[in-house]
Amino acid sequence: MARDEILKQRWDLLVEKLSAQFADGDPLEIDGIIYLVGVQELGDFHRSFKKDEKVNLMHIAICRLLEPYGYYDFDFFDNDGWPHYKIKEQLPPLKAGEQSVLMKEALVNYFLEKKYIV
Repeated sequence: MARDEILKQRWDLLVEKLSAQFADGDPLEIDGIIYLVGVQELGDFHRSFKKDEKVNLMHIAICRLLEPYGYYDFDFFDNDGWPHYKIKEQLPPLKAGEQSVLMKEALVNYFLEKKYIV
């Protein structure tokens, strides 16, 4: 099976599982899944976040998701327990479709690593 087909199947499975668990079956968009990764990485599951904190959660998620690709390195946790990353290498300029594929692949790999999907 082609790599793109495997990614598509895993992506569809991931969206289906997360949507059932967190969105009453309404399909989650990629931004919503990135947000969930940010909450997972912060580890503070039972609180409401302000708008600026939600943006920060998405930033944490993107750094964590792109860390295995060599773009970010974990740096430290601050006094409030928020993880911080440093840029290791700038992302190359990507077209919208290429960016979407990279993030979907990174999300699938993250949830494979966490054994949420197989």
